Amino acid sequence: MKYCYRCGKEWTSLTKSQPGVKETCSQCNAYLHCCRNCKWYMPGKPNDCYIPNTDKIVNKEGANFCDFFDFKEGSKNADWDAKKEEAKKNFDNLFKNL
Repeated sequence: MKYCYRCGKEWTSLTKSQPGVKETCSQCNAYLHCCRNCKWYMPGKPNDCYIPNTDKIVNKEGANFCDFFDFKEGSKNADWDAKKEEAKKNFDNLFKNL
């Protein structure tokens, strides 16, 4: 399933596998064809992208024409946030008794 990075609303299309460049989320109006929704988006990598030598895109939440865009599959943001908090708690517990 494909979800909006901002609000978590599921994106579906009967005719397309990727959103159009200027397509926005029907719930929050965030651009869907953006770095934050791409499976290659990886903060910390050069240009925050797993694919080397991609064009620099400054606004990661803005619409772009990247040829490598591939809408990531995954869970809603709420699931991600819960997993992130659990990982933080587990990490903190590792050093609790030191």
